[in-house]
Amino acid sequence: MSARTLAPSRDVRQVTDPAGPSAGPVAGVRPRRGRAASAGLLTLGVLLVAGLTGISLFVGVGQLHPATVLHDETQQMLLVQSRVPRTVALLLAGAAMAVAGTIMQLLARNRFTEPSTAGTTEFAGLGIVAATLVVPDAPLIVRMAAASAAALVGSAVFLRIIRGLPTRETLLVPLVGLMLGGVVSAATTFVALRTDLMQSLTSWLTADFSVVIAGRYELLWAAGAVTLLAYLAADRFTVAGLGEDVTTSLGLDYRAVMGLGLAIVSVVTAVVVVTVGAVPFIGLVVPNLVALWVGDHARRSLVWTALGGMAFVLLSDLVARTVVAPAEIPLGTVVGVVGAGLFLALLGRQVVRAR
Repeated sequence: MSARTLAPSRDVRQVTDPAGPSAGPVAGVRPRRGRAASAGLLTLGVLLVAGLTGISLFVGVGQLHPATVLHDETQQMLLVQSRVPRTVALLLAGAAMAVAGTIMQLLARNRFTEPSTAGTTEFAGLGIVAATLVVPDAPLIVRMAAASAAALVGSAVFLRIIRGLPTRETLLVPLVGLMLGGVVSAATTFVALRTDLMQSLTSWLTADFSVVIAGRYELLWAAGAVTLLAYLAADRFTVAGLGEDVTTSLGLDYRAVMGLGLAIVSVVTAVVVVTVGAVPFIGLVVPNLVALWVGDHARRSLVWTALGGMAFVLLSDLVARTVVAPAEIPLGTVVGVVGAGLFLALLGRQVVRAR
């Protein structure tokens, strides 16, 4: 990918301003707030995430107290080996999946598209199963590569299918993605049943951060790096959300921008699934809530989206750890229930607006 492809041009910045033409997800851009107000709200957002991070470090089955942790070697070991890795994993996974959802919505030009409603997550699971069958002792990085390749194929297939639809009706696109994901999930489950991989498949497709310790989450830093790349190319994705004709007229390579976006979404999804399991609906709910607040301009919304993803996952994890303590609910279950409820609420809101 050339530097020219990633670097925002003056024309791109002009068109991605709210005054520019719009289509798809970018149609609902909001007027820009004052810099001082935006900076103040952003500071509050950072402080909220920082506060939740602090709470996350000291909530759990093992006793950990801020006043004594510096003088107790057992507590220090618990903090370094378990609590810090788990909290960092939550922050990275939440931010990366939320940003991946934003990119997917721009590429598909549909607000209800994200990796778990486009079949991307299910294709990643299929890739992991295939890699495990072909190379049973393969290291984590090989499974991640297989999952990324399968997720990339799945995302491309989804976009190819919706491009051929006779209508781009808002609610039809995610339904197509859910059906595609259902077919792939059924095939993957059948293969897993026949090869005694059901337990492993369940762990990959249901996020569970209780198993995260030092040495078993560091791959998520790759998702963080790819998320940063998404921010650097944010203007390009905003233009791609306006359609191929507008993108080409601005001198951008539409296929290159789409390829970069698909690669980002696929790598993020694969890394998260391989490391901690699938985290559904974050890429759908958080970007939509952020869009209601700051609009659809990707460069302005991605920071808020990342913070929102972090806060959403941290809160869900605190619920998972405390509701049935000392036992723990898998994070994927909590996020799935809350996310599905918010997803239905957003669908209902869209139906009301369409009448």
